[in-house]
Amino acid sequence: MADKKRCAWCMKDEIYMDYHDNVWGIPEHDDIKLFEYLNLEGAQAGLSWYTVLIKKDNYAKAFANWDPNKIVKFTEKKIEKLLANPGIIRNKLKVNAAVQNSKSYLKMLDEGTTLNDYLWNFVDGEPIINKFRKMEQVPAETPLSKTISKDLKKKGFKFVGPTIVYAYMQAIGMVNDHLMSCWTRK
Repeated sequence: MADKKRCAWCMKDEIYMDYHDNVWGIPEHDDIKLFEYLNLEGAQAGLSWYTVLIKKDNYAKAFANWDPNKIVKFTEKKIEKLLANPGIIRNKLKVNAAVQNSKSYLKMLDEGTTLNDYLWNFVDGEPIINKFRKMEQVPAETPLSKTISKDLKKKGFKFVGPTIVYAYMQAIGMVNDHLMSCWTRK
């Protein structure tokens, strides 16, 4: 696995390389996966992505396999239990954000829009494919991530600032920032 030329950020271990090779920058259209990654990116705020990535399976268990219909019913008692769970990031604002994001997501569905349609509309259904040669060229946010962030906040979503949204766009393949030297570009 380590024999391929990859973006430098993922060389920590096989978990990171697998994420780089099989998720990051690859277009995702499954609504529940999109919902999951929106919440995981929010959980990352102020931390490294690796911290969240190694807890990804624990998050799925803790958050009912990202079923928004179940998450929206989380009680204060359930939230307190989550805050004692060492398998996730134990931050009350982030845990509560996942509950709020469930409400906002379900409202979006009630209004007839899937997360997939909503997000991919911003890029006319096609990923933005950048041609960066160095990691220093990859932005932390863009005018588009600022626009999406502002709109998500208006819809009631939490932990969706422009930097988080740009990382999310990379994770779900709305944007492909694999370096030109990366094997995934071939």
